[in-house]
Amino acid sequence: MRSGWIAVLGAAFAMTCAAAAETVSDCAEVPHSDHPKALLTNGKLDALVFLPDAKNGYYRSTRFDWSGVVGCVSLNGHKFFGEWFAQYDPLKNDSITGPVEEFRTDDGPMGQSPQRPGEFFVRPGAIGYKEARPGETFLKPGVGVLRKVDDSPYQFGGAYPIADTGTWKVKVRKRSVRFRQMLRGLDGYAYVYEKTLTLNKNEPIMTLQHSLKNTGKKAIETYVYDHDFFMLDGKPTGPGMVVHFKFEPKPLGEIGAAAKIEGKDLVYVDELAPRKGVAGYLTGYSDDVRDYDFTVEDTRSKVGVQQTSDHSLSRLYFWSTQKTICPEGYIKLNVAPGETSRWTLRYRFFAPAS
Repeated sequence: MRSGWIAVLGAAFAMTCAAAAETVSDCAEVPHSDHPKALLTNGKLDALVFLPDAKNGYYRSTRFDWSGVVGCVSLNGHKFFGEWFAQYDPLKNDSITGPVEEFRTDDGPMGQSPQRPGEFFVRPGAIGYKEARPGETFLKPGVGVLRKVDDSPYQFGGAYPIADTGTWKVKVRKRSVRFRQMLRGLDGYAYVYEKTLTLNKNEPIMTLQHSLKNTGKKAIETYVYDHDFFMLDGKPTGPGMVVHFKFEPKPLGEIGAAAKIEGKDLVYVDELAPRKGVAGYLTGYSDDVRDYDFTVEDTRSKVGVQQTSDHSLSRLYFWSTQKTICPEGYIKLNVAPGETSRWTLRYRFFAPAS
């Protein structure tokens, strides 16, 4: 085994990098940073990345991919991610920061929400969940093999026991972290999942390069999306915050009174109240990969982030609360046994010099 792939050495190098940068980085001090982490820098852009660890990791729940959890990105004294939730618990499904990803399937067609008239809803699912009986297992890439507890529908916030996290290996460099999860699951599912988070050498750009190789006997069919959880300097969501699209977004149902669509922009016209956010499915995009392009900006401070991909949108959900703005672009994957799917996301951060 090559020493660079040993997780312990990667973590040791990460701590060395963190110690060297702590005196100058705005990301050196973040809440709950007493977990395995790496502090990356290209001299302009800094990023604090939490590392997967089944015993001591910042995030150990069962909804989101354990790799690429970004606790902080800073540029010119401005920050773009943070803890948007009220209470931290590493075992809670949404105690997570940064442009984290979830692999999700559909458990039924899109329709009107029974709890919220006027809103549209797709019941979420997970790979193999519907076929599994209570006590049997199903799959969440980036987490591992989970155990079904009863016959109730899958809940993304459910507390499912983890049967197997596979084998994680991490390689840390000054400007990048490479994650690799190898899993030999039950019932014909197995994969090698790799993600490399890289800061561009000269520009304030962060990329996430992914590959998912199906080493099992069953096809892996799933959506994957980044939840994002953008927080621009921790300011509350409200007037001045704008989301720019490359197309004219068309809400599929009601999205909330605190924002409106103006051409190719979603503009906040009022501050968000507790438990009353702006959320809903958006249409209007095409199969052109250039439509996977949205920018969240605070127009008052000129601070923002642009997100693009090398894949086209297969679905777009928008979610925001008082503390965070999340354009969730879905990509569809269908990975046959022996095949590999690859996709890349790119984040361009901008902020005026101090």
